Amino acid sequence: MSKISSYLIFFLTTSIIFAQQTNEAIFFTQRDQINKFHTINDLQALKKGELVKLYQDRVEEIITTLPFLSLTHEANVRLSDIGIKEDSRHLKILRHNTESTRKSLETTKTTIEELVPYADTEKIIWTILYYEEIIKKMRIGVNSNF
Repeated sequence: MSKISSYLIFFLTTSIIFAQQTNEAIFFTQRDQINKFHTINDLQALKKGELVKLYQDRVEEIITTLPFLSLTHEANVRLSDIGIKEDSRHLKILRHNTESTRKSLETTKTTIEELVPYADTEKIIWTILYYEEIIKKMRIGVNSNF
């Protein structure tokens, strides 16, 4: 029984380490992107708390993706996919960016939670629609027609 447990622990540890190394070479993932765009009617049917959450999600995608637009506009692209060597220096830079972006987003989300509810619901709706247009253009990429 202990051999099976040891093998299981070894396998899980190896899988976790490999998954982390694989993902640290990726600019941003599909998980960082919103999965639905809204109409004004969709948004008008929501409560302010729901709107604030949508607002946060859109800000998160913009902040996460924007620094890499000149390199890629697609999720799950690796450094090596665009010809950048996945060496320790580049991985460290990307890892540092990911960590600092995550910390910044925590502060930004808290700020949004605390302050945006004071805005008029109509302004929150229009800002969400504006952010969604920005995201659509970001996803088209720099070489496509706007």
